[in-house]
Amino acid sequence: MGKKEKKNSREETIQKLKGLKEAAEKEKEAKKAEEAAKAEEKEKAAEAAKEEKTEEKAADAAEAKPETEAQPAAAEGSEAAADDTAGVSDKAKAKIDELNDKVMRQMAEFENYRKRTEKEKQSMFEVGAKSVIEKLLPIVDNFERGLSSLSEEEAQGAFAKGIEMVYKQLMEELSKLEVKPIEAVGKEFDPNLHNAVMHVEDEEAGENTVVEEFQKGYTYRDVVVRHSMVKVAN
Repeated sequence: MGKKEKKNSREETIQKLKGLKEAAEKEKEAKKAEEAAKAEEKEKAAEAAKEEKTEEKAADAAEAKPETEAQPAAAEGSEAAADDTAGVSDKAKAKIDELNDKVMRQMAEFENYRKRTEKEKQSMFEVGAKSVIEKLLPIVDNFERGLSSLSEEEAQGAFAKGIEMVYKQLMEELSKLEVKPIEAVGKEFDPNLHNAVMHVEDEEAGENTVVEEFQKGYTYRDVVVRHSMVKVAN
């Protein structure tokens, strides 16, 4: 290749580089212009949004006035609804009163039933206790007869002392159960407590007075388990 051809090739290369540089600069300027246009569009959209919000607020304020004017009508409607509610509440109140009355009646019936059953249970217990006490009283009588028949010397013996201790323990337990002997000798005759099996003329004793006791009587919780068998002076 000659010098002339080399020179021409170099110039062509330089021209190509210049063209590429100019194209790059043009492309860069085009991008800047595009970005500026986008920014301008964003600003316009923001301003349009602000204007739209302002218009909406004005419309809301305009719509609020008719609602305020319509308040009396709404108040009338609420009064009618209140009347309906009052009617319903009166019915509900009457129903509640009726249910309360039923509950109170049932509670009173249950309380009466509880008291009645409690009284029946107590009565059954007392009847059962009275029956057991009646069976124990002859044993008490035998203890008393045996101890009263002992001589002074026999009463000091160990066996007699043991029998006396058992008798006292039995009487203590009966006392805890509210079993008490009926007072008879020297008391005025009471048919509710005493059973007169003999009468005697005795000027020293008062009229209608118990002068002797043949068999001791007992009460259980103020109820007579066994009447005292006595002799009464006329």
